[in-house]
Amino acid sequence: MPANLACVVDAVRARTPLVHCLMATVSMGIVADGLLAAGARPMMTETQAEAPTMDALADALLINLGTLSTDAMAGIPPTVDSARAAGRPWVLDPTAVGVAPVRTQLARELGTRSPVVVRGNASEVVALAGAGAGGRGADARHGVREALAAARWLARRNGCVVSISGDVDLVTNGNRVVGVHSGHPLLARVTGTGCLLGGLVAACCAVAPPFEAALAASAWLGAAGERAAATASGPGSFKTALIDALDTLTAADIAAVRCEEE
Repeated sequence: MPANLACVVDAVRARTPLVHCLMATVSMGIVADGLLAAGARPMMTETQAEAPTMDALADALLINLGTLSTDAMAGIPPTVDSARAAGRPWVLDPTAVGVAPVRTQLARELGTRSPVVVRGNASEVVALAGAGAGGRGADARHGVREALAAARWLARRNGCVVSISGDVDLVTNGNRVVGVHSGHPLLARVTGTGCLLGGLVAACCAVAPPFEAALAASAWLGAAGERAAATASGPGSFKTALIDALDTLTAADIAAVRCEEE
């Protein structure tokens, strides 16, 4: 498995995949900067008039439902249809689903449209599976392992990989479960790091099978968080150091992250 993670990282940096992101405006900056630092390229067009057409240029698609706008609501379904028709991998990040009625309904409908990976925190995964009301906005109320049954169910029903982020990230295809042991608490104190993880998952899906892609993305961001925390004096300097670490970490560094079968 470590060798596979290194291969995924090397492939992202060699191929520089273009990731089309329809996502939260509050997180666009960190996702764009993080993708560039990792070696990928971001594109962010969300309108119905342009997004489905522009998606033809992309290597992978990220749909993130944070701060859902009217333009995004109209643009997301046809853009997903465009990616599916072309066989491009797409990733669903059901940000803050549960209580919010519009995004929750949209997320559940999108989940049936063949995302290769669903990436969320524990409460988002529980809510997407219809097993709970979700968290407080983007904050999780559930522990990662509390969401594992819901994640397995979603993965089996939709034929996808589900990645649950938390103190230990869990990745499952409905049968196999692998825990990724990396990260730092400061990741939760900077807006958009979960969205950035979704972007990294999409970039990795452009060059690798979904399960390996989700593992590599979690290990990459977690290792970057650990390296950034070693020099940061607080959340602000951590954010800058995180972007730097995404660039400076080697494939061997990321392959050294502990990944264990559950």
